[in-house]
Amino acid sequence: MPRAPRSGTVILVLENEVDPENRYLGAEIARLLSGAEYHVVVDDPDHPPVERFDGVVLSGSTDSVYADEHGEWFDVELDLVRRCVEESIPLLGVCYGHQIVNHALGGRVEADRWRATLVEMTEYDQSPGSVLAGVDPVVPALHGDLVVKRGDGMASVARTAYDDNFCTRHREAPVWTVQFHPEFTADLDRRPDDWDPGEHSLAAVNASRVFDNFARAAGVAPGGQRA
Repeated sequence: MPRAPRSGTVILVLENEVDPENRYLGAEIARLLSGAEYHVVVDDPDHPPVERFDGVVLSGSTDSVYADEHGEWFDVELDLVRRCVEESIPLLGVCYGHQIVNHALGGRVEADRWRATLVEMTEYDQSPGSVLAGVDPVVPALHGDLVVKRGDGMASVARTAYDDNFCTRHREAPVWTVQFHPEFTADLDRRPDDWDPGEHSLAAVNASRVFDNFARAAGVAPGGQRA
């Protein structure tokens, strides 16, 4: 059931991209979530207080959670994930966000091969209240790492032919994660140099519905108004 909205300003989008030249996807998440506040946490770990917001989104990144060194922001974000679980603050992790949520909760992420293409979910949860409700099975993937062990309390809610933990959901807290990029749509002017949609069409993809579903779960109607 959607939670009652907290006092404050709608949804906080935290930018995890360490390379300033590649921050276009995090900014696109904020654009698609009307009324969202965008904050580059890797440059400024002192992010706005989460209690001001109805939900939090963690963006993708070219970083890897298993890297030997991270900036101060990394531990700040691990603490934020655990707080969202403990206090039932709605949280959505996208790609790297998916990985850091599971990592923060005791899961494990490992390197795999790089993918920049459209992939098909072979089975996934479209039940009412799921962030995947109404999402077609073909979604955009831009990643080289995989969650190979889920974090404590996390359940798999989507699989692909190569990934049993493609999307996850906390069993008790309103926390969801997706390995794909719902913000990567046909409207984006920018593409990775090695982008190859394969046999599918990006124009036919409706993965951005994830953001509408998450907003509703956080008590926010599409367009940024509280439900």
